[in-house]
Amino acid sequence: MYVNDIISGACQPNNEPTVLKETQSTAWVDANNVLGATASHFAMDIAIKKAQETGVGWVSVKGSNHNGMAGFWSQKAADKGMIGMAFTNTSPLLAPTRSKQSALGTNPLSVVAQASQGESFYLDMATTAVAVGKIEMQRRKGEPLPSGWAQGPDGKETKEAELGFKTACLMPLGGGELTSGYKGFGLAAMVELFCGVLAGAKYGHHVRSWSHAGDGGPANLGHCFVAVNPECFAPGFGDRLADCIQHWRQLEPTDPNLPVLAPGDKEKKAAAAADATGVVSYVKQQIESSAALAKKLNVKPMEVSLD
Repeated sequence: MYVNDIISGACQPNNEPTVLKETQSTAWVDANNVLGATASHFAMDIAIKKAQETGVGWVSVKGSNHNGMAGFWSQKAADKGMIGMAFTNTSPLLAPTRSKQSALGTNPLSVVAQASQGESFYLDMATTAVAVGKIEMQRRKGEPLPSGWAQGPDGKETKEAELGFKTACLMPLGGGELTSGYKGFGLAAMVELFCGVLAGAKYGHHVRSWSHAGDGGPANLGHCFVAVNPECFAPGFGDRLADCIQHWRQLEPTDPNLPVLAPGDKEKKAAAAADATGVVSYVKQQIESSAALAKKLNVKPMEVSLD
């Protein structure tokens, strides 16, 4: 995606973001069509600095591109002792409850905060039932979609990965109306308000297709970054947060073999295992895609071990 945006000229990686307007605790940034990661580093750094000075920093960004994992940007603030929050809009993929058509993106949101005793709260989630990448993985593996993931062109739920991928109508978090999918739709709309609407970026149905292949001009996505200094509020934030997290894990599970997890536990465990072993696991299709990209760019392909 990022390489294609550069090659096609859909983004301008050598530009620099600029601040259009700011107050002591807010800023409005024009990313000037740089890579989303570049814009996000720039904006979250501003939010952190403002939070250190005033207690809170809120930065809205327009003119950006896909910025990767939302939690990475929230973690950036958490590493500085802040509560970090990050939001972004994306290309339309979510079909609002009762709709046959997509009108909002997966619109992820994240909140990360450090607690005492080495604990941390890490939430990073799409507002669709799943991220589009999981649909693509099922398609590449030739496996059916679980219930509640995607719709077909008739507006009904489909378990066919190829059809779900082509239709590009993901169900909101919660699935259908009877299982409260309208709540996921509401969360996606909230993120759109913070990002596309507030920042003056493209929003909702105005955002280009996620499979644009370089046509349609710049993406002009909107992001929102927030940093909050917990020291400005009640003392003992870290201790109380650690107590919450540890209590959740100690709850009696419905299955003794599946303990209750706090937000981010699964990801932290996987990251720790990768750090300890120096090994990152990939499925065959990911390795093949990586090799094809390396060939296209005339660079050395990723070295893999089949052990």
